[in-house]
Amino acid sequence: MAEPSSSVPPRESAGVPPRPVFDRRRAWLIAAMIVTFMLINYADKAVLGLAAVPVMDELGISNSAYGLISSSFALLFSLSGLIVGFVSARVSSRVLLFAMAALWAVAQLPVLFVASVPALVAGRMLLGAAEGPAASMSMHALYKWFPADRRGLPSALQISGAALGMLIAAPVLTWLITDFGWRSAFAVLATASLVWSLVWWGVGHDGPYGHEHAPGTGAHTPAGTPGATVRTDRLPYRRLLLNGTALGSIAGAFGASWAMALSHAWLPVYLRTQLDMTPGTAATLISAVSAFSLVLLLSVPPVLDLLHRRGLSRRWSSGAPQGIAVTVAALAMAAFPFAGGGTRLVLLALAFGGHVIVFPLHYMTASAVAPPHQRGAVFGIVAATGTLPGLLAPYLTGYLLDTAASQSAGYTQAFVLSAGVMTVCGLTALTAIRPERDARRLGLTVTVDPTS
Repeated sequence: MAEPSSSVPPRESAGVPPRPVFDRRRAWLIAAMIVTFMLINYADKAVLGLAAVPVMDELGISNSAYGLISSSFALLFSLSGLIVGFVSARVSSRVLLFAMAALWAVAQLPVLFVASVPALVAGRMLLGAAEGPAASMSMHALYKWFPADRRGLPSALQISGAALGMLIAAPVLTWLITDFGWRSAFAVLATASLVWSLVWWGVGHDGPYGHEHAPGTGAHTPAGTPGATVRTDRLPYRRLLLNGTALGSIAGAFGASWAMALSHAWLPVYLRTQLDMTPGTAATLISAVSAFSLVLLLSVPPVLDLLHRRGLSRRWSSGAPQGIAVTVAALAMAAFPFAGGGTRLVLLALAFGGHVIVFPLHYMTASAVAPPHQRGAVFGIVAATGTLPGLLAPYLTGYLLDTAASQSAGYTQAFVLSAGVMTVCGLTALTAIRPERDARRLGLTVTVDPTS
């Protein structure tokens, strides 16, 4: 009788489930839907800034009052991102993203009926609550369709929805505001959100990479990592969040979000009132900054992902670039108020567009120190704390404008203060993010002998 085979049994027989099958066509369909989701998301955020001058003129509000309206967007933004991050472990991404987009449509309606400061505040608060989880949960949904070693380009594309949102929305919304009144822009965005939510309900099912590490299923070998398993038990969130990589990722997101909050709330107003640009010229410049951001998003993260696959550590392929990007943007933020001509425009583009690569990269570094079944919650927490500048920067800038000797001096103070905050955040990210080291300390990766 033949002796039993001494060959290694299949992984399934060892209690390890098979790897999910990568459905390329469906994955990229979901990616396209999520890019569109982010495009609408950022157009929603930007519309108030683009309409700021006519809104302030019609309602007779001060810079501080406008800053307060803009900051009201962030009152529930971080809290909702935090709550939905935990809910994502029990509710499908299909349901979560559908509900968010439907609420975006509802949030645009108050000003269509009553144009007043309370209506603007109510609409922005509801919009902030519905958009708080958008970036983290859409990234979580995207990760469910792509294995770990194929997420660089999809992550960059997801964030590129922000740049596309400004690239496309700035001229289109400015045209609507100029030719049809500022309310028309809000109405168009409400319609776009509603249409997206209905299409998503039909196609936005969860992918196969969202459950392969669920607690109690045993270890699983990630794609492209022969002989490695990951922990499937639940780790305390204090350990997941109080390591250098998570804290550095939060710092990078905080610095980048500070520049983004200023861009959405005050850049259009600055271009109109301080550089004497027409609405069309200001929209063109904002689109140019967004095009610069888009080029960075579509080139830098995929190259860094390729370098990582060829052996570069996550510290240098994802962590250090975050710190460098925020620090360079900070230096440009400090310098451009004192420059003139073409130099000012180049520095302005670096200040408001050069930080953008932080957003896909900080999700990748945070993901490296979170078990997949806790990833949604970690993303929600990181996003909630990293995006707090949306609550602080717009109102603080308005306050400085109203209390400074002149508006020009107020803007200079606001930009220099922003540069200081961003510099601290950039240097923190540069020095603190070390995904491989922190993953080992958390016991997330355990190397095993595949023949044992």
